[in-house]
Amino acid sequence: MAQKEIIRLTPAEARRLEAIKHRYREEARRKFEERVAYYHPLTGGTYTSITIRDQKSRWGSCSSRGTLSFNYRLIFAPPIILDYVVVHELCHLTFMDHSKNFWNKVASVMPDYKNHRQWLKDHVQELTPEHHLEKLGISIKLD
Repeated sequence: MAQKEIIRLTPAEARRLEAIKHRYREEARRKFEERVAYYHPLTGGTYTSITIRDQKSRWGSCSSRGTLSFNYRLIFAPPIILDYVVVHELCHLTFMDHSKNFWNKVASVMPDYKNHRQWLKDHVQELTPEHHLEKLGISIKLD
């Protein structure tokens, strides 16, 4: 596997990148709230709040108190992938494990969830603001 090139940013470029990340996080919040509202009637359970994070090793989580947390970087994934993570976490409101009952609940809402789960594993490195901007032809560098 090739080593990832380290890009050194000037203070101005770092501020620019943080502002871009902030905008994407706000868009992610709006999108997650919309998708939770859509899928919640299909999954049941009770949630108390939605938080948006930049988690390094998780796409989402559901606390025993009903807090749904989502990784903002999912905003860079196809919409069905974001929906899969929403359904996954909403199903944890009923089943706080990864039991057969849990996966059956996920499948009842999203029968092809295994494909979406695999997509996340295969494309994890692409779900960054830097990669997204690069695909759009936008450089983080100001020079």
